[in-house]
Amino acid sequence: MPPTEHHQVTILMVEDDLGHARLIEKNIRRAGVMNEVIHAVDGTTALKHLAHGQTLDQKPFLVLLDLNLPDMSGITILEHLKSDPHLRRFPVIVLTTTDDEREIQRCYDLGANVYITKPVDYEAFTTAIRQLGLFLAVMQVPGTDEFA
Repeated sequence: MPPTEHHQVTILMVEDDLGHARLIEKNIRRAGVMNEVIHAVDGTTALKHLAHGQTLDQKPFLVLLDLNLPDMSGITILEHLKSDPHLRRFPVIVLTTTDDEREIQRCYDLGANVYITKPVDYEAFTTAIRQLGLFLAVMQVPGTDEFA
């Protein structure tokens, strides 16, 4: 994928902690990722953005998904994404404080592409997100024309 096409991917960040959301966006920007970032504070909002994107034949999404949300589990969102033929190829990066082995396995079984446990320490957290940004800068995402 040519570098200009990276900007065609919208990052949907599903994160209820506003402090974490700011740190995530700030540090992926520091890594040079300039894609549009849509912030959803709960699962309902995230699913609306995804459904709206489908109806508009919008550019593809890359989903940064917290598991602990106020209205529904991130697992529910992951199940929805991976069961929908128009959304299932969109990469999902689980970014959460949950480090339970069963949850990690369940996310991978459901189709998560990457699972990252948020470090509790501020410096470790910012370093991890900056590294995630570097990963996002080189990651390739299927285009919407491949879903037809």
